[in-house]
Amino acid sequence: MIRAILWDVDGTLAETERDGHRVAFNLAFESMGLPWRWDEAHYGALLRITGGRERLLHDMARRSDAPVLADERIELSRELHRRKTARYAALMREQPTPLRDGVRELIESARAEGVRMAIATTTSRANVVALLSHHFGAQWTQVFETVVCGEDVRHKKPDPEVYRRCLSALALEPNEAVAIEDSPGGVAAAQAAGVPVVVTRSEYFADAPIDSAVAIGPGLHTRDGWRPAPALGPGGIGMEDLRHWCMQMESVSHLP
Repeated sequence: MIRAILWDVDGTLAETERDGHRVAFNLAFESMGLPWRWDEAHYGALLRITGGRERLLHDMARRSDAPVLADERIELSRELHRRKTARYAALMREQPTPLRDGVRELIESARAEGVRMAIATTTSRANVVALLSHHFGAQWTQVFETVVCGEDVRHKKPDPEVYRRCLSALALEPNEAVAIEDSPGGVAAAQAAGVPVVVTRSEYFADAPIDSAVAIGPGLHTRDGWRPAPALGPGGIGMEDLRHWCMQMESVSHLP
């Protein structure tokens, strides 16, 4: 029985990467007088690295104009990430990224059935607060009763720690929850924790290889394009479909 849905955030709840986080990183670079700018393609490649500071360090390692000493790079990454987080919060207030189609509907229908909502992400808590407080108001923590973020774990996705901590906080077994993810790293993290995963393809991971999900589809708003096909019924993806896929427990993959 599914007792909880464990939501990834960036790319899953909302398409925050291209016009949210990427823009905020570029504003942080500008604020420090750095000539670096991440275009859409380069940022898409960097998303294979989990975590904002980790992406900064990965990028700096390949730049001739970055600090040479490792300690200086670490300090610069911390300050850039601090500024980026502040600018992301401002963007969410001024030009908030909408929830992906079908997300709110699934959350509301699942909660009406007594299914618990949780967040399992390796983005920072400040980013989560900025997004969810806009869409669900000041009482958003009453919607998502457990929130595990990047600050709460030692190892980020694809490590399963974030999902194991989430399950522990909810006092649930892995087969009592379902994860909703968009990226290969997120899928791997949930799978390693024993949690079945439903994948909703996002902009940056539209064609990424995915291994061992219980279902893969274009979004929660439609019943078209899913493998396996959802249960019979109208509208977008609902709890009946999640139960249907988890009961089958036949993993599907998309490998190029």
